[in-house]
Amino acid sequence: MKSDSPLVSVIIPIGPLEQGPLPLLEALALLPAGWEVIFALCERRDDLSLPCDNNVYTVISKKGRALQMNTAARAARGEFLWFLHLDSVLTTAVVQALEQGLATRPHALHYFLLAFAGDGAGPMRLNARGANLRSAWLGVPFGDQGFCLNAKLFRALGAYNESVPYGEDHLLVWQARRAGVALNLLEARLCTSARKYRQKGWWYLTALYQWRWIRQAIPQCVGWLLERFVGTGRHR
Repeated sequence: MKSDSPLVSVIIPIGPLEQGPLPLLEALALLPAGWEVIFALCERRDDLSLPCDNNVYTVISKKGRALQMNTAARAARGEFLWFLHLDSVLTTAVVQALEQGLATRPHALHYFLLAFAGDGAGPMRLNARGANLRSAWLGVPFGDQGFCLNAKLFRALGAYNESVPYGEDHLLVWQARRAGVALNLLEARLCTSARKYRQKGWWYLTALYQWRWIRQAIPQCVGWLLERFVGTGRHR
């Protein structure tokens, strides 16, 4: 990595329907000097008033979260890639926890404890608790927990799977586990919006997300177990 390259490239995908207000944009000032920010768009978005300076860039690709993030990752100059959702809430505690994690465990896949903002509906604390228990007990964090990992490692893992309609973040975790990459929980809460639960209904969205990740996890878990304990598969 060149001496003038940033330590971290913060990658923020933006979908065509995502709207403001976006507190994350103002909170980018909390990032250490020299870190770069890359907005991964699928179309021009003049309505969002994205910041623009020497360390803030925009890339445009075809629509798709995985495709957009991979496009930004290829353009990134940072040693580490930090993938954030546009509705994440950036705080000093979050940034400091990441800095410490990268310094002590540079070869891990880092993620945060999850919290939800008060803009949703239903018992969102239960959802956050469930997500954090799933991450701690099963080793399956999701992308809204702010994945950060070495850029070379991300590319070696094959980047995000662009062929799936959802769960590219979930699949990246399984790619990391199958490659023997450690997961590192950072002791800070990354808060994200819960407005989708208000718009679509808490029961419906909670059930949908649970069904999706379990359905996607079963073949991944079986493959991982076979490779680890039976010695079959690509690592045989």
